[in-house]
Amino acid sequence: MEFINVTLDLLMGFGKTVLIFCIVLILSLPLGLLVTFGSMSKIKILKEIVRKIVWIIRGTPLLLQVIIVYYGPGLWLNLSIRNFRFGAVIIAFVINYACYFSEIYRGGIESIAKGQYEAGYVLGLSKSETFFKIIFPQVFKRILPAISNEIITLVKDTSLARVIAMEELIQAAEEIMATNGILWPLLYTGVFYLFFSAILTKIFEKLENSLNYYK
Repeated sequence: MEFINVTLDLLMGFGKTVLIFCIVLILSLPLGLLVTFGSMSKIKILKEIVRKIVWIIRGTPLLLQVIIVYYGPGLWLNLSIRNFRFGAVIIAFVINYACYFSEIYRGGIESIAKGQYEAGYVLGLSKSETFFKIIFPQVFKRILPAISNEIITLVKDTSLARVIAMEELIQAAEEIMATNGILWPLLYTGVFYLFFSAILTKIFEKLENSLNYYK
């Protein structure tokens, strides 16, 4: 099989990989903040429930979560799952990464001195205004390296979508291998992942440098 044809086929799979990545990132980052608020809530029952959910999600493989979300409705509710692959991947990934992001957010928020909150109140800001105008910008600066690491991990984790035959980069390579009996397309996928990760790494480096106010 010609190199150009393999590249074009892999690009189609790579496009789905990028789509999964973008949707999961857009949804999981804000959801993670909501989960953080729940895990830090003063309502004890809510706090315990949210923390138990986060513990379960972080303590079990993402691969298993994708399988449960995809096959669960069919096994438990007798619903058709034929066209649910993409939705199952998005749901499982968003929940998983939201829980990981929530713990990063929580660590960042708890690292901020209480005097910062008091300063906001003295200035006449409400609780929400204090958080989003004073606290969160400082939290974002502190957690950016950890967040960037998780986001780059997400690039590689998208390959887990193939467990339910979801068309993505690795799945596309495996189909080429099975059809043509050649191994190199699977190795070639590493170039796509490295390229995507390199772009993200550069973006985060520039962002981190822009937040180094005192250098």
